[in-house]
Amino acid sequence: MTADANPLLSPPSLPYGLPDYREIRAEHYLPAFEAAFEAHLGEIARITGDPSAPTFENTIEALERAGELLDRVACAFYTVSSSDATDAIQAVDEQLSPLLAAHDDAITLDGALYARVRAAHERLDDLDLTAEQRYLVERRFREMTHAGAALDDEAKAQLTALNQRLSTLSTTFERNLLNDTNELAVVFDDAAALDGLSSGELSAAARAAADRDLDGRYLVTLPLFTGHPYLAQLRDRESRRRIMAASLARGSRDDANDNRPVLREIVRLRAERAALLGYDSHAAYVTADETAGSPEAVERMLRALAAPAARNIRAEREALQAIVDETAPEPFTIEAHDWTFYTEKVRQAQFDIDTAALRPWFEAERVLQDGVFFAATRLYGITFEERPDLPAYHPGARVFEVFEEDGTALGLFILDLYTRDTKRGGAWMNPIVSQSRLRGTKPVVVNNLNVPRPGDGEPTLLTLDEVTTLFHEFGHALHGLFATVTYPHFAGTNVFRDFVEFPSQVNEMWILWSEVLDNYARHHETGEPLDPSIVERLRATETFDQGHATGEYLAAAWLDQAWHRIPADTSVYDVAAFEAAALADIGLSDPVVPTRYSSAYFAHVFSGGYSAGYYSYIWSEVLDADTVEWFRENGGLTRENGDRFRARLLGVGGSKDPLEAYRDFRERDAEIGPLLQRRGLER
Repeated sequence: MTADANPLLSPPSLPYGLPDYREIRAEHYLPAFEAAFEAHLGEIARITGDPSAPTFENTIEALERAGELLDRVACAFYTVSSSDATDAIQAVDEQLSPLLAAHDDAITLDGALYARVRAAHERLDDLDLTAEQRYLVERRFREMTHAGAALDDEAKAQLTALNQRLSTLSTTFERNLLNDTNELAVVFDDAAALDGLSSGELSAAARAAADRDLDGRYLVTLPLFTGHPYLAQLRDRESRRRIMAASLARGSRDDANDNRPVLREIVRLRAERAALLGYDSHAAYVTADETAGSPEAVERMLRALAAPAARNIRAEREALQAIVDETAPEPFTIEAHDWTFYTEKVRQAQFDIDTAALRPWFEAERVLQDGVFFAATRLYGITFEERPDLPAYHPGARVFEVFEEDGTALGLFILDLYTRDTKRGGAWMNPIVSQSRLRGTKPVVVNNLNVPRPGDGEPTLLTLDEVTTLFHEFGHALHGLFATVTYPHFAGTNVFRDFVEFPSQVNEMWILWSEVLDNYARHHETGEPLDPSIVERLRATETFDQGHATGEYLAAAWLDQAWHRIPADTSVYDVAAFEAAALADIGLSDPVVPTRYSSAYFAHVFSGGYSAGYYSYIWSEVLDADTVEWFRENGGLTRENGDRFRARLLGVGGSKDPLEAYRDFRERDAEIGPLLQRRGLER
């Protein structure tokens, strides 16, 4: 297919290098990848064939210039494959996975290329380099070595085969989970079974049913995590039970979408690969190149937090059981599907707050414009202008141009708010174009959420959790927009995995910040602000239910570690038994508080980039809580504070050791005290 016939093979004509998705069809992707692979290999051959001695310019910088077409095609495709995975796109993804893995290995494991990178690294002190260039040499050498570039040819062949198979399995896991999540969406014949939902939520359930030709019925689609936000509101216990049962069943029903054999093979092959690379386990391999340094360091932190979390869970459960005993016509022993419903009753009793009743104050457009964007403008001076003339990859995605305070164009932000059957679960940020001075590119970043779309004419009223997710993901977007680097390797959020959540977590602090909340939390019909007394009570609930929230997260983080600490010579046959043993080991085996992600639908670690790295959220939260304390001590939402945070942390991207960057910002290492206080884990 020629460049004229394939729009992916020509430089994009739209501003900021945005792909013209109006012209791109599913059948364009695979030929474009094949052409990009060939071009990239040619660029690498020119580097390795250079008779000159290796220098920064002819090896490291040349490596950074190489692969631009492949980066462009890959970002365009993987944006769509996660957000609008039609059957045709899924078919491309399945064919592509092993091809891309093989191509990556052909570059990373290239002996001649590694020899040149190693030679540049050995002469590092003799080269006249900037700080970013020096760090780039160090990271390129470290990453290639870590990936196996120093292995002999036989071991490299084994490694390539393992990587290709693992790539295919990860794609299979994601496909199975998407299909099973769609199949297990819960159908209700009568609105009475959904008593407790708002009119907007009922409208969204009716719309979801109509989209599947189930007119007159109601469909509750499932989020990625265990459970469902509706469990906090549904009065019918059987309806709650059905939704929780469907959530827990995903990927483990002995059918075509069963992910248990898939994940067992993933675990086994990751362990084999780690052993080939000289590590005791996949967890040891992963953490060796993260800020944590070792699985033992991760374990120490998780265990230190698990014990007080379990203690808090027991106290919370006693309070929930007491209210069941007092209020239920026929008292029962509380189960997992009851937890959030009765938690809301306890919250109301203790704090006089009904979080579901707050939704009329969280209308999505107002939260976006007068909350998320407003906070960013106050803190960083940037402004936003919607560009309906620029096409996104789906009609439901909106494009915004972002400007610096002086009017200079910064980049594009794309928001894809609503759930659909072709979108994977959860919420995430990804780049379509990454900033690089070397390539002359400005950033184009995407935020995806999975908010149910209400019926026509109905407002989109967010839960407080959805407001939190919107602010969180926009924190990632800010990181992608603000990172200002020369080399693509350091662009955007290309930082250590156990640091990447830090900027997004910090952005959550503005949700209840008075100046921000007063601006966006207005009743969607009357315009009345949220009652200040309610706001104060909301702030007072910061540690409420934190035993449950912390426990379910830590359970998932430890489950991830447990799977990936298995040595290569050990096999697991019973997934449920393994889970139970792992959770018992850390003291979080409680069926009333199931792990946030069970293995068969743990997409973060079996089809995402968080294998042996789900601990990253709590690891980063140490920095986050410490940073929030700094903002509070230094005046909060000010341009001076924003400029400092941007310049010393967000703006450096991956071009500096992250903990060094943190020390530059905070003028000391982070302290764990603020995290323990936030989560109610202080003794």
